[in-house]
Amino acid sequence: MRTIEIIIRKELNSAFNSWSTYIGFLLFFCICGFISWLSSSNIFYLGQASMMPFFIVINWTTFFMVHTLTMKSIADEKRNGTLELLLTKPIKTNQLIGGKFFSQLILIAIALGMTLPYYFTVATLGHIDIATVILGYFGLICISACYISIGIFASSLARSAATAFFISLGISLCFQLLFGFLAQQCGKGFISGLLTYLSIEEHFDSLSRGILDTRDIVYFISVITLFLSLSKFFICKIRH
Repeated sequence: MRTIEIIIRKELNSAFNSWSTYIGFLLFFCICGFISWLSSSNIFYLGQASMMPFFIVINWTTFFMVHTLTMKSIADEKRNGTLELLLTKPIKTNQLIGGKFFSQLILIAIALGMTLPYYFTVATLGHIDIATVILGYFGLICISACYISIGIFASSLARSAATAFFISLGISLCFQLLFGFLAQQCGKGFISGLLTYLSIEEHFDSLSRGILDTRDIVYFISVITLFLSLSKFFICKIRH
């Protein structure tokens, strides 16, 4: 655990010593604010006090932000030759991946925390169910964790950050859009049910509406575990 904390601290120090992190946070906040308050589909157009429009906007903005953050996680270490150096030290692969994963999740949590003023503003317009808001933010954390694990996996495959970005974006779009679209085309039946379950939007939608289902939690944990395990497999191939 101590090793993971050291890696998290190193990653966060590196992130906050870079102007790109602050620019990313600023863009994230401005894009979410513009679409939510100033676009044609703003909160006032909806006509009721609800965080649903915010969650949809934040979901998609976070979607692209995650891939931008994770594309360098392992690929840059390989390109700079520092991954081989790290692997010669008494650092377990699990610890390296865990440190990378949690540091990225902390950055996303900070970005999501920046959107809390939206909630307080909407709350002045009418009554909002606080439980729904909490589960909505919990869903955003879960969906971000899934995409972080996919991003780390893609970065462990690629030799460059740009390649990792497109690999992770392609895989994530399958979970975000493709599986749900194919499920609709298949109609009813086992295949349709399977594709619906694989769609990450289906599980996020439940949480954003204030519905807590253990199947959603199992789904998120399964996706995270799968892609972090695949990341470990490919990093171990380098190690040996």
